[in-house]
Amino acid sequence: MNPKPPPEKPVAGTLFGRGSERLNWHRVGAGEFVYWIAALLVFFLLPEYLAFATSVLVSALFVMSLDLILGFAGIISLGHALYFGFGAYATGLATFSGWTEPISGTLLGGFSAAALAAITGPLVLRLTGLPLIMVTLALGVIAFEGANKLTWLTGGDDGLFGLQIAPLFGVFPWTMFAKTSYLYVLAWTFLMFLLARRVVASPFGVAIQGIRDNSLRMRLIGTPVLGRLVQVYTIGGFIAGIAGALSAQTTKFVGLSVLSLDTSVSALVMLVLGGVGQLIECALGQIADDEQILGFADRRLIAGIGQVPHPLGRGHSIGTKLFVRGRFGSNEFCQL
Repeated sequence: MNPKPPPEKPVAGTLFGRGSERLNWHRVGAGEFVYWIAALLVFFLLPEYLAFATSVLVSALFVMSLDLILGFAGIISLGHALYFGFGAYATGLATFSGWTEPISGTLLGGFSAAALAAITGPLVLRLTGLPLIMVTLALGVIAFEGANKLTWLTGGDDGLFGLQIAPLFGVFPWTMFAKTSYLYVLAWTFLMFLLARRVVASPFGVAIQGIRDNSLRMRLIGTPVLGRLVQVYTIGGFIAGIAGALSAQTTKFVGLSVLSLDTSVSALVMLVLGGVGQLIECALGQIADDEQILGFADRRLIAGIGQVPHPLGRGHSIGTKLFVRGRFGSNEFCQL
């Protein structure tokens, strides 16, 4: 009688092998706290740079929303600034109408953008590849031109300026030193990270990653592909709207740039530099994309940091080959 052979170990890259790794997102490792401790230390060690650090956090939150739909669901968009800008304008207009309470104003921006994503999602997500890219690009351009023409509502080129935000909890004022702004944005960034992390760690998150890898196979096993994509697209729009609202509240200004193509493309560049499918490393990509702060060599270093495995073992190379030209004109190759 032949003994029963031992069960085969799942091969890396198969459904079972990759699924167990995906479900590990709910586990918190000690190394993960380094990111948030470092962000908190900025408040105490670099108080003169809090205004810049606040803008970094806002950008990182926006890129995180793009990472959720691109890195985990495979939705390629060049018009994601539509939801960032919609959230910013919603909060700015509410503030002009007398709604100055900051927390509810931030939620208003998030839910407004989520509603817009829920409306546009079923239309654009029927497309894939180049048609999807072009339609999202067109929606962003239409929104930009619409905001430019509706000067009575958006202020046109002048934008909405001089926003008055009530003190946080009625106690903490918004000062030029950005202490309240930084901690407020950091708290929202942490909460949205927990939300995004919970989404990708759930069976729903594994389903959208399966759709990203092979949408036809997911349809064959009965997964409502379009419905799942619309749901994650709406969540991504909500987080982008939160980022837009925070931008409006911390800068007290909403301009046309929040809807521009440059904002969408910059977020995509930050995501590539920070690492697609990482969520938390987006801030590295934001810093690496800022040429005024870092030189080219430093940007290459941080782009390499985005490739280092995550403390929880989830880091990976995204397989994107980036050709860059060095300072001395030589072509250099790096794989992110």
